[in-house]
Amino acid sequence: MKPPPTPSIRFANLAVSQLAWFAAVLGAARHMPLWGTACVLAGIGWHLAVSARPRREACLVGLAMLIGFATESVHTATGQVTYPSGQFDPRLAPYWIVALWGLFAIALNVTLRWLRHRLWLAALLGAVAGPLAFASGVRLGAAQFVDAPPALFALALGWAISLPTLVWLSIRFDGVTVPEPAHG
Repeated sequence: MKPPPTPSIRFANLAVSQLAWFAAVLGAARHMPLWGTACVLAGIGWHLAVSARPRREACLVGLAMLIGFATESVHTATGQVTYPSGQFDPRLAPYWIVALWGLFAIALNVTLRWLRHRLWLAALLGAVAGPLAFASGVRLGAAQFVDAPPALFALALGWAISLPTLVWLSIRFDGVTVPEPAHG
């Protein structure tokens, strides 16, 4: 198997992910969600362009977006979270946050590769980091909590389930490393 991503690729992945996250969140907060979403899609496109097997990584991104759409739509439909922009229907997750789930997926086989085979740690990390990231977006104006404590609890629960699921999927759809061909 080819080695995991180099430190420079990991750094580039982290930088692209963080810049695109801020673009999406600030775009949504300023009622310009299309601009931020375009940045996210550019980041995903860059990742796919540098991946060894982009089709596998694209499948992972697509699955993460489906999981994100379902998860975020539950939070929206139950009235825990509201958004100032980017929704086609007020009961469904906005498109920019669904795109962020796809952006998150590009880190799974690169900067978050260390979570493989540590699903319990992924659950713990998800329960803590997911709500913290979301709360950061709230502070920047991209979303509002209707009632913060229950919303944060629901986000923690959702991410405690979602992150290990995404890590498991990332192992199956690893397009970053390529197995060496068998010599016969």
